[in-house]
Amino acid sequence: MNPTSLTPNPILENSLLGSKWFNPEYLFNQGAVFFNRIFDFFSGNGGQILHVYNTVLFFFSLFFLMVISYTSIRLFEIRGKEKKHLQHELAEYARHQAEREKKISQGDEVSKNPRWLKTLGYLFSQHASDWKLAVIEADAMLESLMDQLGFKGETFGDKLKLADQNKFRSLVSAWEVHTIRNKIAHEGASFELSQHEAKRVIAIYEQIFRTYGFI
Repeated sequence: MNPTSLTPNPILENSLLGSKWFNPEYLFNQGAVFFNRIFDFFSGNGGQILHVYNTVLFFFSLFFLMVISYTSIRLFEIRGKEKKHLQHELAEYARHQAEREKKISQGDEVSKNPRWLKTLGYLFSQHASDWKLAVIEADAMLESLMDQLGFKGETFGDKLKLADQNKFRSLVSAWEVHTIRNKIAHEGASFELSQHEAKRVIAIYEQIFRTYGFI
């Protein structure tokens, strides 16, 4: 055997193919050293890292718990205030309505127009048939008002058809209540009219009459 064959070739060692990074044994040893260092690091500091991690999570949890608690408390407070405000508004509305209806039923400061007082008498009657008479009487008063305003026509419906929105601002409301009056007249007893609905209709007539100073 030629002794020179066992001598490392310096040219081969310095070449790319002779590099230690192509040596499997060297790569394996370096990898083992790297993972041993990582293992030693976490073995020696793992408890401290875990403690820091748990501490951070604890403070984050505490912070979000405080936010949720504050939000829930504020939500209940707001709902409570809204409920009290709504109850107060409903109570005030009911009180004003009761006072207004009391004045109307007694005829105090309502009108000097005897036909209007007659209408209100029908409206606050205990008999359902009188509530319809209230609407019929109010509609007859509305026709008289349109006559005074100069609207012409053979029937009340004709007067409404010939009326102009600019000359009669309450035209839409007048059509609404007159339509209900026609249902009462044409359908008779089969047409159901509650006192609540009758009050709503009469309130529309009243608004029209007061707009033109008719009552």
